[in-house]
Formats: sequence, structure tokens, C-alpha cells
Amino acid sequence: MKKYNIAVVNGDGIGHEIVPASLQVLEAVAKAYQFELTSTAFPWGAGYYKEHGEFMPADGLETLGKFDAILFGAVGLPEVDDTLPFKLYTARVRTHFQQYVNYRPVRLLPGIEGPLRNKTGKDIDFVVLRENTEGEFVQNGKIFYPDEPHGLATETNVFTRAGIERVAHYAFQLARKRRHHVTNVTKSNTMIHTLAYWDYVMGQVAAEYPDVTYRQMYVDAASANFVLRPEMFDVVITTNMIGDILSDLGGAIMGSLGLGPSGNLRPEKDQPSMFEPIHGSAPDIAGQGIANPVGQIWSGALLLEHLGEQAAADAIVSAIEKTLEAGVKTKDLGGDASTQAVADAVISHLTGPA
Repeated sequence: MKKYNIAVVNGDGIGHEIVPASLQVLEAVAKAYQFELTSTAFPWGAGYYKEHGEFMPADGLETLGKFDAILFGAVGLPEVDDTLPFKLYTARVRTHFQQYVNYRPVRLLPGIEGPLRNKTGKDIDFVVLRENTEGEFVQNGKIFYPDEPHGLATETNVFTRAGIERVAHYAFQLARKRRHHVTNVTKSNTMIHTLAYWDYVMGQVAAEYPDVTYRQMYVDAASANFVLRPEMFDVVITTNMIGDILSDLGGAIMGSLGLGPSGNLRPEKDQPSMFEPIHGSAPDIAGQGIANPVGQIWSGALLLEHLGEQAAADAIVSAIEKTLEAGVKTKDLGGDASTQAVADAVISHLTGPA
């Protein structure tokens, strides 16, 4: 029997509700597909910061490095500086373990009436891949004389050939498993150094995959086409900040940000990857039992897919679809089901190996 050891970080807010719900589904599917899943929980996040002055202990990254994968909720509380969660937790994990691919599927699921008129599940089915460790989010800058009339601030993007090439190869290899189409989204007509270099290197990698159709698109056009012509996309590859924004737009055209999963992937699997929903900690609805756990449960499926348990991952996604088709939906989707009720329904719809 295969054994997997995962770290569980609920984080803050609704993370304390949706992560346990996802873990229940993972444990149920592990039993059905006969592999062992051991989990260890860590109370890290903004709440931990309020007590200890840090989002995780000094040896937190060393601790996480001992696990096969990380199941993560979201970090952030209103009373904690909003610039700290990314800096002190999320970015640290992503960069330390070189989780250079952020993988975010965008699909209109059965049973969901999306906001786009006349668009169906056949039209909305693509993946947003975001370079996850470089680009606009390296926090390489400084504020000078903030309270003076001559105050100024700088922020420097960082793009390396190695960083662009590795995520590009992942994108084209993924496209070969899907519909053989890659769209590179940037704004290189205005950011004429960093993003022009991104496009230049991306084009060189594209030439190595003649069987994959390659297209470049500016982010303003891509934003419009996400809404008007989502069917034109298969694999979307883009930078850290652009991908962060576009994937939330992708979640919106799915019908709710609560549906969107993501994986912070280390494709080489020599270090752990981290899996989380695309939304935040939503402290305004925390503790009410109404948070949508689908994005977190689906993130658990991505975790299993990454570990090689494809059949179990597919079973979770199928169970999510059956749950939504049956009308078991949380408030954000127009339903009245609780977080736990959705998790229970997903578990009830799980099927074992054929």
C-alpha cells in the first residue's frame, strides 16, 4: 500500500472550515482507492502571528520539507497588516520549495449556471499557468521619504531565462496532454524590457513544440476574451501578477471564486508542492458554516493528481460534479447547503476503482 504524508495548514478565517472538509474527502477517497494518507496539522497564519510575531516558526520551512505535499487554506485577518501574509507565509513557501508553476483550472462545472450568457461547459475549460516565483511579486523595491513632498517608491520586476524556460516547458508539455494550444499573455508592448524578454524566451521554447499551436496575446485582449470567447483558450501561460488577476477572472466566469482550486507545483517532485483554493480567508463569513468548500476539495484532488493518484483525483472531481448537479450548493451559488453538507455529499458520491 502506498503511503503519503501531508502537512495541513488551515490558515485563517474560513480555512478552519474548508480545509477539514477537504481532508475528510481525501481520507474517504484514500480508503476507497487503498492508499494511506497521514496528515499533520500546523496552526500557522495571521492568527499565529498575533500570538508569536511570525506566521510560522523559524524551522517551519524545514518542517514542511519533510512532507510529500501541503494542503493549505488561506492566510489573513483584518487586524493584521495585509502586506504580511504573502511576504511571511505564501511567498516564503513558494520560493523556498521552488514551486514555480501555479496551476489553476477554469471549468464551468455541471449544475452551475455561469454568468456568461450562452456559454456552456464545452466553452469554459482551460488552465491558467502562472509563473510563481519571479516576475512582479519578488518584492524587490523600496519606499523613499514616504511623508515628504519628494517621496517615491520603486518596484523592480525580475525575470530570468531559467525561470521563464522552466514554466514554458511545463505549459507546452501540459498542452500536449490537452488540446495542443498555448496562449502566452503579457503586456510587452508597454513593458518593453521585462515582458518583451519573457515573450522572446517563450517564443524560443515554443519552437521546440511544433505540434502545439502557439499564440501571443496582450492581457487587455485576454481579459476581454475570457468573457467574450473563453472557448479559444486551452493552456494560458503568463506572469506572476497577470496570472493572479486572470485566474480570479477565470474563477468568476466559473460562477464563484469559491469553486476555484490551485496547485503551487514543484514539477520535479523533489520538494513538496502546496495546494490551496484561489480565494482568500474571507473572515467576514468565518464560523458560520456557509463557506464554499469546493475549491478546497478540488485542490485536494490536484494534490492527489500530483502525487500520482490520478484515479482517486478523478473520482473527487466526478463527485464534485454530481454534488452540484444534485443541487447541493452553498450560499454563494444560490443554495442553502452548509460547508459540511457539501463535503458529506461529495463523499457520498465517491466511487471506488472500476
